[in-house]
Amino acid sequence: MRQINNYIDTIFNKQDNLLDEVISSIQQNGMPSISVSPSSGKLLTMLISIHGAKNVLEIGALGGYSGICLARGFGDKGSLTSLELEEKYAKLAHDNLSKAGFGDQVTYLTGPALSSLERLAANQARYDFFFIDADKENYENYLAYCIRLSEPGALIVADNVLAGGSVVDPESKSKRYTEFMKKFNQTVAEHPKLESLLIPIGDGMTVSQVKG
Repeated sequence: MRQINNYIDTIFNKQDNLLDEVISSIQQNGMPSISVSPSSGKLLTMLISIHGAKNVLEIGALGGYSGICLARGFGDKGSLTSLELEEKYAKLAHDNLSKAGFGDQVTYLTGPALSSLERLAANQARYDFFFIDADKENYENYLAYCIRLSEPGALIVADNVLAGGSVVDPESKSKRYTEFMKKFNQTVAEHPKLESLLIPIGDGMTVSQVKG
């Protein structure tokens, strides 16, 4: 899987100095190097652009790499709400989004994501695109909120659903969240309100459309 992803990243992605700087800033701040892969980021940009999404919710900001990819999809005509547990991560993400020209189009809500999601639901917030990339144990809870907050036809994308290949390959080293991902993938595949597909890019992404 790594060889395939390296091939895809090499062929389909050009040098991106801004995103390279984001990766460097994450490392310099001692944060985990768990941003989406270059091709996964490009897929996010393309999906938002193709779908015409203008109101995006991100669960898990880290240093802003995926946030920039999401914002590039809607350009100057959309907005991003990003949920992040750590205040210092949200600050770095906002700094990086600002450098990319999207600082005024993004709002960060810090603290436990489930609490932020409940507040958004209480305020009857609605979104047409969602990206889930946070604590894997809560993926099913996040999915339920995304459906609750969705406009008809909204897209929901979740990252790391292959768990390094361990969801299918018994010889791959199991991760602490492997079983969570297996269950999540099954839930997404069988959910009556979703039409979904798993795309084996990066560490795997499920792309789901909420049925109208």
